[in-house]
Amino acid sequence: MRYYARKSGFYLVALWAALTLNFFIPRLLPGNPVDVLMAKLQQRGGTVDPSVRRSYELLLGTDTSETLWSQYFSYLGNMLRGDLGISVSVFPAEVSAVIGQALPWTIVLVGMATLISFVLGIVLGTVVGWKRGSWADALVPATTVLAAVPYFWLALLLVALFASALNWFPLLGGYDVALSPGWNRDFLFSAVHHGFLPAMTIVISSVGGWLLGMRNMMVSTMSEDYLLTARAKGLRNSRIMTRYAARNAVLPSVAGFAISLGFVVSGSIITEQVFSYPGIGSRLLQAVQNNDYALMQGIFLVITVTVLAANLLIDLLYGAIDPRTRVQN
Repeated sequence: MRYYARKSGFYLVALWAALTLNFFIPRLLPGNPVDVLMAKLQQRGGTVDPSVRRSYELLLGTDTSETLWSQYFSYLGNMLRGDLGISVSVFPAEVSAVIGQALPWTIVLVGMATLISFVLGIVLGTVVGWKRGSWADALVPATTVLAAVPYFWLALLLVALFASALNWFPLLGGYDVALSPGWNRDFLFSAVHHGFLPAMTIVISSVGGWLLGMRNMMVSTMSEDYLLTARAKGLRNSRIMTRYAARNAVLPSVAGFAISLGFVVSGSIITEQVFSYPGIGSRLLQAVQNNDYALMQGIFLVITVTVLAANLLIDLLYGAIDPRTRVQN
């Protein structure tokens, strides 16, 4: 019980530290979100006077008459109430609504791509590790090279080949704008069609890491005594590979996969920008460009909570599976 209480306390402190950084870092950036809104209002022919500016400051929580610490405690209170504020870049929409619209796109795209790359990398890594020294080892340098290719270059290459030259997939967007979003066949097919190239970019770039990690763990596991015992019993090679070697070698990769799932909500900014995909990464870049404190803080909060929750879950599961991890040094 002390182990679980200690871990929970650690992650609560980590959450508070992340929230504090989440508040101060955007305010260290040059510019002011009120100035952005005032400039937009002026471009549209609106009235720009001190009273309007004061209203925007109160609305966005950047009241210059308050001290930075007063704004900080107000920010913490708003976070506890779930009030993420008003977005400047999508004014006057609430931050929670903006994140709610973009987050499902990112979770589906990046989540599915991460799952596919993990499964593909583990399967290939198992085969390559089991047949080490054979032709299968050629997959390792090939996938490592692909993992080293910059995201944006690979994305542009796929766009040029499959979208522009072959015209198999659309160039931009998350779905056909002529369709109304909903749980119907036409929209779902359009969303899958538009998301195929972005997902392929993520899979190609990340599968090499899973393959290499699994391959190395397979090579290490195959020297264990219990595999020699399994062979001595006359078990089939396929059973030894899957039930004995792969089952034990995959444990570190499962932990890494759980952590990577925590980063799914952060999206893939470069991939989403290349394909103009309506995910959370595009919203984050838009918030940075417009000094949108509230939207930046809201997105960082979602990312932070998800990553911390994933790490806490892993720690608690390890504590339940392996009692040795609960022993204090």
